[in-house]
Amino acid sequence: MAHKTNVVAMLLAGGQGSRLGVLTKNIAKPAVPYGGNYRIIDFPLSNCVNSGIYTVGVLTQYQPLELNDYLGNGQPWDLDRQNGGVHILSPYEAIGGAEWYKGTANAIYQNINFIEKYDPEYVVVLSGDHIYKMNYAKMIDFHKKHNADCTIAVLEVPWEEASRFGILATDEDDRIYEFAEKPAQPKSNKASMGVYVFSWSKLRQYLELDEADPNTANDFGKNVIPAMLNAGERLFAYPFSGYWKDVGTIDSLWEANLDIINPNVDLDLSDKSWRIYSRNPMAPPHYIGKSAVVENSSISEGCEIEGNVDYSVISSNVTIEAGADVRYSVVMPGAHIKKGAKVYYSIVAENAVIQADAKVGLAGERAGETVIESKQRIISRSMFSADFQAVCQILIITFSVQIQIFDMAVKDAEKRILIQQIFGRIIGVQIRLSVLEQGVQCIQFQEVVQAGTGHIVEFFCQCFLIEVFMEAKMSEQHQTGQNGIYRSFCTVIHPGGTEDFRQMIFFACGKSRTGAGKGLGIVW
Repeated sequence: MAHKTNVVAMLLAGGQGSRLGVLTKNIAKPAVPYGGNYRIIDFPLSNCVNSGIYTVGVLTQYQPLELNDYLGNGQPWDLDRQNGGVHILSPYEAIGGAEWYKGTANAIYQNINFIEKYDPEYVVVLSGDHIYKMNYAKMIDFHKKHNADCTIAVLEVPWEEASRFGILATDEDDRIYEFAEKPAQPKSNKASMGVYVFSWSKLRQYLELDEADPNTANDFGKNVIPAMLNAGERLFAYPFSGYWKDVGTIDSLWEANLDIINPNVDLDLSDKSWRIYSRNPMAPPHYIGKSAVVENSSISEGCEIEGNVDYSVISSNVTIEAGADVRYSVVMPGAHIKKGAKVYYSIVAENAVIQADAKVGLAGERAGETVIESKQRIISRSMFSADFQAVCQILIITFSVQIQIFDMAVKDAEKRILIQQIFGRIIGVQIRLSVLEQGVQCIQFQEVVQAGTGHIVEFFCQCFLIEVFMEAKMSEQHQTGQNGIYRSFCTVIHPGGTEDFRQMIFFACGKSRTGAGKGLGIVW
């Protein structure tokens, strides 16, 4: 039997993080690399240890393999303990059956036995996708001082962003009298940080009530907190001041990374008084070549830099060859940027390869971040025809006429909608083809290529025009039709089939956040 522990922390780390796109395709969001040598989960774990909390349950669900490997026995955070320490808590099968975590509250409910094992007075509930430093011990003292049932850490956010958060209103004593989850018309700019301190006896009571409600979403913000408030329980707001960033989107992740090299941002990862611990990459010191130019950047262990790096965060074991140019970008561990490549305003995921002379992202005024998927190989533009622009201009007319003809010929409403979605809008020499609903695969042509040789583009365009109409016409379902289109033109254009053609065509952007102005690519 475990020894009694005054405080148990429960870290919610099972979310998919769908807004991070390909960065969370194969890993849980808390395991996404950050700041060169860290992963997002390092921050709440380090906060716990620095606050004197040594019993931590990490609740995992979505793609947990890499996160589990990274946590290991908890040694980097001093959580490899005989009593307490870090525990990975995944959904499991009990006598009553097995089920996934249905929401944040249900995830805690399913692990009541784990909490009861330590018989705590207080339970701290944390989110695993925030970048911040916070002393939870001070928040617990605040909770005790006010004899609270629940204390919520709050941060004042800009009014224009308030609708993205759980918003609460307080009196002069910081007691909460109103709470609204993502209100359309916020009455306050005090936002919940997703950090809660509960008196365990009270939390258990409301978790059981929530689980018994057939209409609940099993969510703290939507259900448990409002229920406690409506019942007249003592809820207080703990004011927080300092750096805090929700890194749930591509924008926010890119910004949070570059914040560590921004002298105007109060985020010091070298502060020895409040260390952020991480698993050591076990790499040698970085090497900066004689021809390299590195300015205003963070370079991690194991890097070999021969090119130019400006205002970027370069993670461990990254190689940047001579002539390569990396600006305003985040390069994650193990990536390789070859000679002459240009990487601007981008996030390059783990172990991706940017081939020689390839261009990723846009220079000059930022138009949104380009994201390169893990292990993706982005190849040179040199294989594309110099006449691509002229071909596209011809296709605009061709597409416009044939779309009208085909639209009249197809009586099925679903197929008509598919055609409209596939062709989307045609602006100038840019052609965008996409079906974005429900994760359906899509194809996008964006930026005109100026250099190259050969006639592959003309052949490609002719075949594609035929295939897209045939497959759309024959398809009974959107997804089936779109996959069929992809397979067909890949096979026609490249004898090696889908995989070889993917390597050839996916040369610039991978998957972009906005789907606009990012280069030529295939998204799936």
